[in-house]
This record gives sequence, C-alpha cells and structure tokens, in this order.
Amino acid sequence: MADEEIEVEGKKKSPLIKIIVIALVAILVLVGTVVGTLFVTGFFDKKDTIAAEEALKNLESGAANNKAGANPADAAPQKVAKESPELKRFENSYMELEKPLVSNLTNTRKVIQLNLAIMTHYDERVFKNAKKHEFALRSVALDVMRQMTEADLAKPEFRKDLAAKIREEMNAVLQKYEDFGGIEEVYFTSFVVQ
Repeated sequence: MADEEIEVEGKKKSPLIKIIVIALVAILVLVGTVVGTLFVTGFFDKKDTIAAEEALKNLESGAANNKAGANPADAAPQKVAKESPELKRFENSYMELEKPLVSNLTNTRKVIQLNLAIMTHYDERVFKNAKKHEFALRSVALDVMRQMTEADLAKPEFRKDLAAKIREEMNAVLQKYEDFGGIEEVYFTSFVVQ
C-alpha cells in the first residue's frame, strides 16, 4: 500500500515538472531570439559608438572654438543646392509648427488663429534650432499678431506683411540664440479671423 501511494505522488508531480520544463524552454527561446535580434541589428558593435563619440568631440571642439572668439559665420549652415542644368537653385525645405497660434487683434474683440510653416534653403540645423527655440519663436509670432488692428485686416497685402514681420522676428530670435537665422519664408497653412 505504501508503494502505491509513492507511485501516485510521483505521477502527480510529473505534469508539474513538464510544465516547468516547457516554461523554461520558452523563456530560453525568447531570450535567444532577443539576443540574436540585437546581434543582427548591430547593437553589440563598438564601431558605431566610437564614430558617434568622435563626431561629438568634433562638434564640441567646434562649439568651443566659436565661444573662444572664432567667427560665428564660419559655423553657419550652408545652403543646399538643387541640381539644375541652367540655373543655380536652392532646395526648399519646410517645417510646420505643431500647434496653432491664437491672438486677439488690438482694440477689438476679434481673434486671429493661424498655423505657421517655415521654409529654408539651408540644412536641417535651421529646423533643429527652430524646434529647440519653438517657445521663443511662438512668443514673438504672437507679439506680432497681437499688434495687428482691424484696419490692418482690410489692407490687400495684410497676410504678406504679417508673414514678413513674423519672419523678421523669428530670425532675430534665432540670431540671438544660435548666431544664425536661416528662415527664408513664413507661410500660413491655416488662417482664420473671427
């Protein structure tokens, strides 16, 4: 009778052991898949980190030279040329500010709401600087918008004048903080006056 109880207990434990073994095998397969994927994608390669560190050192040394009295115009982005057989044209790049700008018009209950996009002929550094200083750019754009009056709305060139003033102020902010503006044009992607 004691032998029968031992056999029954052994049979009860064997499904539990099978489940544990299957779970361990599944975990090992999952870990192997993750490690294999990281290996294939180059996660463990040292070349990428070394190249990134060298590029960072070069950028830092360039920034140190600019602060040490080097000409800031030397570090300014260069215009990106567009291939054209007869004329030299520049590549136009655009970026839209994410949120709309809303402001009251001076001495009226009317509200102006617009979305802005900026255009540049220069490289991505202009957009990186614009994203970095987006709060300051939005602030100066709102300052220009709130100075508009209801009489200004009636002028035929109102939108062009407003875009030009916003562009000037945005370039002034970028010039102040990054020593380079680079915004060529400001466009309205939506424009509502209520």
